[in-house]
Amino acid sequence: MPQSVDRALDLLDAVAGSAGPVTAKALARRTGCGLSTVYELLGALTARGHVVRTAGGYTLGHRVPALHRAFQRQMRMDDEVHGLLLSARRAMGADTYFSTYRDGGITVLAGTSASVRATGGFGVGQDSDGHATAHGKVLLSALPRAARLRYLAGTGMRAITPRTITSPELLDVELRRVRREGVAVEIEECAPGVACVAVPVPTAGGGPMTAVSAALPLDDFHRHRRELTETLRHVATEAGKLAARQCAGDPPAH
Repeated sequence: MPQSVDRALDLLDAVAGSAGPVTAKALARRTGCGLSTVYELLGALTARGHVVRTAGGYTLGHRVPALHRAFQRQMRMDDEVHGLLLSARRAMGADTYFSTYRDGGITVLAGTSASVRATGGFGVGQDSDGHATAHGKVLLSALPRAARLRYLAGTGMRAITPRTITSPELLDVELRRVRREGVAVEIEECAPGVACVAVPVPTAGGGPMTAVSAALPLDDFHRHRRELTETLRHVATEAGKLAARQCAGDPPAH
């Protein structure tokens, strides 16, 4: 990859990773680029709408949501799947998510949380903590061991809470159970007082592996675990049927 393209992507990642507007000088420090180079690359990114300059610094631009919508479209993520997640949320009172493994990474494609991280949950985007999430365990359990170890080596298996599994060997034991039972559960591995359940979505036509999951407070989880799992299985089945129709080129159901 040409160095200028690599640096431009580093800048875009740095802007995306900032809590708010970030100055060119701060971006130069974070990326290790010269300030003149940063200004030149930011000019190109601004011209294309990937970033925008504000009084406080640079933020993501209007092109980013369009790129995400295109990503969802290419991943066969559409309004019907959103509808399934919303129905599940209304039925369970839990934050619901749709996730995938593709090209060596795990990504949350859609979520229906009531508010930002309402249950210590996940934002839409790349998830580098698949070892600790229920949806991550479902997706990792379906991988060949070599591919799984490459993913874990890349992410580092950080300890998010005292209950997070940080050993590949112990995770292997957990993933064998996930494959056997067809459901993954994590309890306070990502956030204190929160549990999450996930099930795989049936794969159609050799498409990417996907999973649906739900996160909710621990007390609610203990009371409704069985109903939660059955609801997610229903959502996964319907999402699998949708994917099969799309792979066959059938029009959406109305």
